[in-house]
Amino acid sequence: MAALAAASAVLVLAAPAANAAAPAARASPVMRVASAARAAPAVGCGAARGAVARSLGTLVTRHGIPGAAAEVAGPGCGRWTAARGVADLATGRPMNAGDRLRIGSVTKSFTATVVVQLAAEGRIGLDAPVERYLPGVIRGNGYDGRTITVRQLLQHTSGLPDYVDSLGRRPVHEWRFRHFEPRELVADALKMPHPGKKWHYATTNALLAGLVVEKVTGHGVEAEVTRRILEPLGLRDTYWPGDGTRIRGPHSHSYFPAPERRQASGQRGRERPDGAPLADGTAWNVTFGGAGGALVSTPADVNRFYRGLFGGELVSARWLAEMQRTVPADPRRLWPGARYGLGLIASPLTCGGMWWGHGGTVPGGHRALGAVTPDGRSISLALTKVPDTDRAEADFRAVVDSAFCAGDRTHQLKETA
Repeated sequence: MAALAAASAVLVLAAPAANAAAPAARASPVMRVASAARAAPAVGCGAARGAVARSLGTLVTRHGIPGAAAEVAGPGCGRWTAARGVADLATGRPMNAGDRLRIGSVTKSFTATVVVQLAAEGRIGLDAPVERYLPGVIRGNGYDGRTITVRQLLQHTSGLPDYVDSLGRRPVHEWRFRHFEPRELVADALKMPHPGKKWHYATTNALLAGLVVEKVTGHGVEAEVTRRILEPLGLRDTYWPGDGTRIRGPHSHSYFPAPERRQASGQRGRERPDGAPLADGTAWNVTFGGAGGALVSTPADVNRFYRGLFGGELVSARWLAEMQRTVPADPRRLWPGARYGLGLIASPLTCGGMWWGHGGTVPGGHRALGAVTPDGRSISLALTKVPDTDRAEADFRAVVDSAFCAGDRTHQLKETA
């Protein structure tokens, strides 16, 4: 789904060429590191709250995002939320960090976690060829499942193209409410030209990983994610919508440029014309995203997931280290400095270090991002419209930096004053 909305490389997907050095794989879960910091007083909690509020306000007032919200959690400052703008343009209902939304490619982290759990159980070999589990599925047009490993699927180094690139070029009305089967979408991808890059973000990889899970367990990836992650962590606001086109329970609406105005909006870096009409994209059949982008969730649940993953509740330290083995990503599919592991993005912070997590985009307009740091801080973001310029996209990612670095900057200024 990465290519559907310009900046989304993350549904869909994404992650750019890394200017930063590869982060070292961590042998101990993030939350264990965090426990040592709980006794120390928090530095800059107020600064972080103010910085996040201002960053969200920038997205709404400068970039025309109808609504933006965040939940932040961590040692010392506890859990808190911030929101700006509206969740529903028709009613003017204020944005709320507790609302559900479509999280797009953040789904990939859930799917990758299940694959790694099965690897830990000896049921999947990360370096085994995909052909072992899906004989004949990747074959033709120069693609061969005998030369592609499961690890390469999760890391986007398989050399497979992204079917979303092709789907997104079709008129929205042709596929918005259609049901898609994973094998149908994979077959479409195999007809596409070879990407020609060592790292190429493709939701095709996630669909194949989901089919591997189904082959090994006898259950669909949806059932395994529910049993292995959602239920143990108590993620009651996270669910697979199937063919349901509406979001259950309290949720924000999502918006995308009205079809008649999309001809110019596909060019990244150009400002959207002021006042360009927006269409409500909340109702959508997201079976096209499947194991790579279909989940509905909330900022609180996304935070809980990443904190659980890095806190040792889902995989051991050894297997988390496997997920944190990264490779440089193509900046055109993600953003500068980002690297990609197994269903995880690592991205540099301006105050030093990295955050780990994933971003997601859906064509209807929702944009999500979940991030966690080695010292136990986490943030989850929700937007009701995908940023449509490079500047807006950078300001979206800057919200993460404002949450994790504002307090550090305040502390540094005091020390040097």
